[in-house]
Amino acid sequence: MTKHMTGLHHVTAISGPPQANVDFFTKLMDQRLVKKTVNFDDPGTYHLYYGNRTADPGTILTFFPFVGAAPGRAGSGTASAYGYSIGASVLDHWAEEVRAKGARVSDPVERFGQSVVTVTDPDGAAVELIAEPGDHGPAEGGFHSTTLWLDDIGPTQRLLVDHMGYEEVGHEASGKGERLRLQAPGDARGTIVDLYREDGAARARQGAGSIHHVAFRALDDADQLDWRDRMIAAGMQVTPVIDRQYFNAIYFREPGGVLFEIATDPPGFTRDEPLESLGQSLKLPKKYEGMRNRIEQALPRIDT
Repeated sequence: MTKHMTGLHHVTAISGPPQANVDFFTKLMDQRLVKKTVNFDDPGTYHLYYGNRTADPGTILTFFPFVGAAPGRAGSGTASAYGYSIGASVLDHWAEEVRAKGARVSDPVERFGQSVVTVTDPDGAAVELIAEPGDHGPAEGGFHSTTLWLDDIGPTQRLLVDHMGYEEVGHEASGKGERLRLQAPGDARGTIVDLYREDGAARARQGAGSIHHVAFRALDDADQLDWRDRMIAAGMQVTPVIDRQYFNAIYFREPGGVLFEIATDPPGFTRDEPLESLGQSLKLPKKYEGMRNRIEQALPRIDT
């Protein structure tokens, strides 16, 4: 039996100035700011993490908020959307409340028998709310899915099905494209990956409002190393393990060009601050702690 992924660990995106990003996700989308740290490669830029109240894998959305970022563009060769699970009984009410607070909210559409509403974030990115049984909000439900926009679905489909244990569970065609739904076995959050293709689509452009990478879950270090061996055997060019403070990570480009990460569940976000005060203080990687005063002076102020 093919080993299968558990589901999504996190999604990382790029935004413009951080204050608008924090306001949107904490005040409109009811996410908790669970970690305020800096970009490992650019300590003059925040790395902000949002999630549910207990910062569980499968609920984590992170941003690099570059103050001067040019607008990005969704298109082929990127993860183009992420979707939160929301209770069907509260979707309409939730959408109306968010619209009343000034966000742009689409009318519902049906996708694979589920109602989908899209909320546009301050940088123009699509935040999908996908109805499932229950009365939970998006923070409690965590991720439902992510969408990969590809020129050719086939190679990515084969990687996910043959080597990562996903199963084909649906296909929908439209006049200009198609969407193939894959799902990992089990009842974890974020088990669905949609592969989307559109005739004549332009290539994606990275910038504010674009997704940087999609991260899948490894249960621990040993599981991650096993996945690394499996991805190398599948022909992927995989990085060594990299310590990201709250998880260990490996990265590779899947055949359609989307950056994939496999991240460990431990040690988690309570490694350097207690659960009740997550996200309240600026946390720095050890290599930057000696530069704290300079970094704090360079970072824009955020009102949380």
